[in-house]
Amino acid sequence: MPTRVGAREAHALTEKEGYVQVDVRSVAEFEAGHPAGSHNIPWMHIDAHGRALNPDFVEVFERTFPDKASKVVLTCMSGNRSMQALSALEARGYGSLVDQRAGWGGARDAFGRVTDEGWSQASLPAETGAGGERSYEALSKR
Repeated sequence: MPTRVGAREAHALTEKEGYVQVDVRSVAEFEAGHPAGSHNIPWMHIDAHGRALNPDFVEVFERTFPDKASKVVLTCMSGNRSMQALSALEARGYGSLVDQRAGWGGARDAFGRVTDEGWSQASLPAETGAGGERSYEALSKR
């Protein structure tokens, strides 16, 4: 069973345990706000036509993190896409992956109330923009 942690625990892993954070949200979502220092490798692309799986996700991830023992925290908006991505990567032999269960926006109940704070609610270090060398555009060209 995958390890799932809250936003504050994910931050501690990156600050104290050498984990790298990968945000699997779309490029537009990432650019609007993301955990400071995170990489963007979208699990899905989102456009006017809807959502579509990113066929290059695993390939770009493997080029970015070729060591199957890489310590990576995966995050998305609420924890669904990151869990799907984690499962795909575990199937490829990655063994030191952690899911940030409430993502950027937090987990919510049926009434829209936050039940588990996400990165943004926890007021953890964040940034906007493409992320330079950590952007999907840059990582996909490696």
